[in-house]
Amino acid sequence: MHTNAELGPRPDCALPARRPGICRWLGLALLSAWITGCASLPSEVDRPVSSALASPLQTRLGQLVAARAALAGTRNDSGFALVGNAELAFTSRMALIKAAQHTLDIQYYAIFADDTTERLFGALREAAGRGVRIRILLDDFNTSGKNAQVLALAFEKNIEMRLFNPLPGGRGSMVLRILSNLKDVARIQRRMHNKIFVADNAVAITGGRNLGENYFGQSQGTNFVDIDILASGRIARDLSRSFDGYWNNPLAYPVQSLMTAQEIRQLTPKTAAVGRDTPPQNLPGAAPAPIPAPVPPFDAATEAANALPDSTDLSLLAWTWAPSALLADKPSKIAADADDVAEAQDTAVDGLLQLMSQATTDVLIVSPYFVPGKVMMGQFAELRQRGVRVRVLTNSLASNDAPAAHAGYARYRQALLAMGIEIYEMRAEQAGTLRSFGAGSTGGSKGGSRASLHAKVVVADSRLLVVGSMNLDLRSKLQNSEVAIAIRNRTLSQEAIRMIEPALTHGAYRVELADGQLVWRAPQGSGLKDSTTEPDTSLALRLLLGLFGPLAPDEML
Repeated sequence: MHTNAELGPRPDCALPARRPGICRWLGLALLSAWITGCASLPSEVDRPVSSALASPLQTRLGQLVAARAALAGTRNDSGFALVGNAELAFTSRMALIKAAQHTLDIQYYAIFADDTTERLFGALREAAGRGVRIRILLDDFNTSGKNAQVLALAFEKNIEMRLFNPLPGGRGSMVLRILSNLKDVARIQRRMHNKIFVADNAVAITGGRNLGENYFGQSQGTNFVDIDILASGRIARDLSRSFDGYWNNPLAYPVQSLMTAQEIRQLTPKTAAVGRDTPPQNLPGAAPAPIPAPVPPFDAATEAANALPDSTDLSLLAWTWAPSALLADKPSKIAADADDVAEAQDTAVDGLLQLMSQATTDVLIVSPYFVPGKVMMGQFAELRQRGVRVRVLTNSLASNDAPAAHAGYARYRQALLAMGIEIYEMRAEQAGTLRSFGAGSTGGSKGGSRASLHAKVVVADSRLLVVGSMNLDLRSKLQNSEVAIAIRNRTLSQEAIRMIEPALTHGAYRVELADGQLVWRAPQGSGLKDSTTEPDTSLALRLLLGLFGPLAPDEML
């Protein structure tokens, strides 16, 4: 089972091929039945209420934001910087950790235990050691097996960690996690998908990335091509209010209410642990600077463990000040009685669709999982009837880490093309070409040859930019909680377009209809030939999806 990406609701499934495999699965099923009968969530949980820093303007980061705003001479209360480079995505987070004086609020769908997160965790321990209050809110689905070791941070001074919508039992492996909770499939499906990283309630990062080596260009296998946005000022405080709503929600369980430190240590050998009591020896031990100093140019020959620089200078970034709004789901969206949430409240996806409907000239959509459904298809048809150009960049079957989601998208592909939607599918094999958004940048990747699209971005009329955690699919609309920032600014919008268009031209197949048949046009300069079947895939995979893909409802893909 693949465990590097947006798993939770999208597990890859494989049928057992031999009798020993069947016996093993039957044994796991019986074990899970026993576990299910025993495991339950605690009924009485102590959740001390806390909130974001009340006076961010008194911090160094707050003063940096105020100084940059004064220098720009702007009346806008929020500043932004796009992050399309994997290296900058890592170093900007490290910079926020090192610059924080009072608080760090961190909310993610998944944090994977590997060398990259170990470096982040080492910086978090240093911050906690100098008195910074750290709150980490993590969706519970991926906290099993080796990845359960991230929970050990909850037992360190000045660090609090809560798990959102936890699943009882089955924490030894992902398979056990799913099997032991089959009695409550609805709970498994509803996940907190938000990604928020806020320092001193003054500067924040949000976007598509989770925390792990695949998201920072450091995997030897598949690396995720993504976009984040750094946000400062009022919009950062809006993100903090959203964080507080989830942190203080009854669905957020302190780790201590679910597991002991000893139980966490028993899940994985110490040699594989992240969040252990002793900080890793290769982490820098010097005291952090208030605003980290510039780093030397990236050296591709640097050994893998030190491939990413340690920090970046936030004051040197080109900040753009612009009107903005937060699109954020309420925690109640994934409560146990939230089946009718689409009718009970507006969602972040609803807000995004409303903004898209106002486009007059063009819409550019980047969505790794793209399953539009009937309502969204109607909106696309209305846009096309008004002459609005619509381009979509999504994953190909080969680059998609969730083939079932691709099967849902494939249902709509011909209809989308027939109405004039331009579709581009990310090419999986990207060695030496595209592994990060941005002209010619590999983002510090240490050699992974495969790319998988993971960014969630919409640009409308070259002046409205939306960056967030949600895909354009029914899972993001109905099942997951999501967050995004909508920014009305031509400069930022055009910068995003410049980041994305090389992927359309050189990193993706353009899908077309020719005499009623699908044709994949090879990327420019790739040396590849056009294809009439899903490129870079096996016949077995195509047949499997053809057989089982039509059986699953859109909202489950």
